[in-house]
Amino acid sequence: MPWGAVAIVVVVFMIAGCAGTGGTTVQAPAVAAKSDAVVSEAQSVATAPAAPPANSAPKPVNAPPRRAVESAAPIAPAAPTAYKKNRTASAVVVAVGGGLSNGAVGPYMESYKQDLHKTLQEEMRSGAARVDKLPHNAVRIHIPVYVAFDADSSSIKPGFCATMDKLADAVNRYGKTTLTVVGYPDGKTSAMRNPKLSQQRALSVARYLESKEVDPVRLATLIRSGLDAAGNGADFGRRVNRAFEIIVEPVLAKRVSS
Repeated sequence: MPWGAVAIVVVVFMIAGCAGTGGTTVQAPAVAAKSDAVVSEAQSVATAPAAPPANSAPKPVNAPPRRAVESAAPIAPAAPTAYKKNRTASAVVVAVGGGLSNGAVGPYMESYKQDLHKTLQEEMRSGAARVDKLPHNAVRIHIPVYVAFDADSSSIKPGFCATMDKLADAVNRYGKTTLTVVGYPDGKTSAMRNPKLSQQRALSVARYLESKEVDPVRLATLIRSGLDAAGNGADFGRRVNRAFEIIVEPVLAKRVSS
């Protein structure tokens, strides 16, 4: 065969190989490299730790055992502090001229609550006071602090003195009772200053009542360390927490043992 014919046959053969599936002979090295990469990847996946399924729940973490101190009984809430050191149960009964009998205490405190509603009706309409009935025939008078005190101050506002005078008159009309002035924390005052400021405000209220002829033996103060249901984050919550209360309780006659 002449050399020209041989050259034509070889060129035709090469063109046929690139156009058809036989072109894999040219691509063989790339396929082999890809296969090697797949094998290597498969081997690395096989040796890597298996990841947990996406929808599987996390395993529960066992809590560390509680220390013995955590199982101790909770600390008892703080008790009221007597405004005067000589405030004993007997001294209170003497100061109020004798306690109430069990049969008389209910009607007496209900009349007292109605008297407060009438006396403080203007303040109650404006939200400057609230009167609530509590268990055991007690009555609570709730006063927002922003009505009675300036911010970070324990001095009673001059404009609140008229309301304090009304309270003192009602307290003196129903003299067979004790009064506990309760201070609450303030969301805008530092944690270190809060207890001291609350105590000072409670004492200011007690001193004012004493200046209006309320027997000091009947008075006590109490500082609450927690917050009420209003929370203490929003401004409204702070205003509710920034309050003081007067808890009025009846004095019962001492039982004489036979």
